[in-house]
Amino acid sequence: MSENSPDIEDDTGSYESGLPGFLGTIDTWIAKVEAVMLALGVILMAVNTCVNVVARYVFGEGLFFSGEINRILIILITFAGIGYAARHGRHIRMSAVYDALPTKARKVLMIFIALFTSAVMFFLCYYAYQYIETLYGRGRILPALGIEIWMIYIWAPIGFAITGIQYLLTAIKNLTSKDVYLSTGVKDGYSDTESEVL
Repeated sequence: MSENSPDIEDDTGSYESGLPGFLGTIDTWIAKVEAVMLALGVILMAVNTCVNVVARYVFGEGLFFSGEINRILIILITFAGIGYAARHGRHIRMSAVYDALPTKARKVLMIFIALFTSAVMFFLCYYAYQYIETLYGRGRILPALGIEIWMIYIWAPIGFAITGIQYLLTAIKNLTSKDVYLSTGVKDGYSDTESEVL
């Protein structure tokens, strides 16, 4: 991170929010949860895949539950990852018109975008929760692991809620600071290290 960034991430990977007080505590807590979910998800998926490949070639038969574990982990990584991308200002954005606007107009537009995206994320969270209730009522289970299917989709509303909170915090950050922020710790603009593709 640059020296101007309000968020601090040292060599140990600890994260401290640039938001004040209670909001900063929420932001830091969510960052830690995201980091654990993503790290464990990726590591477990890699280990599961490697063990399955070794079992297939050494013993002639792969692990019968490996595919289901990877399915669970893909869902976890996907929905934990959307919050992580929002936190670090890494979502894809179409910014041709936005970049042409003056700073005050960009700030107003960024606040609107953050609030609108937050509302959409909470809306999706609600419908993901409704979907999980439907799955719970059906009582379906994964054939190999015997886990109820609703349990693996629980990460969808959690991921949408975390992302919604992150965009809400981004709107608050833009309302309370003079600069324009893509997320609570990423200022709007382009770094000097980016190069144009010719």
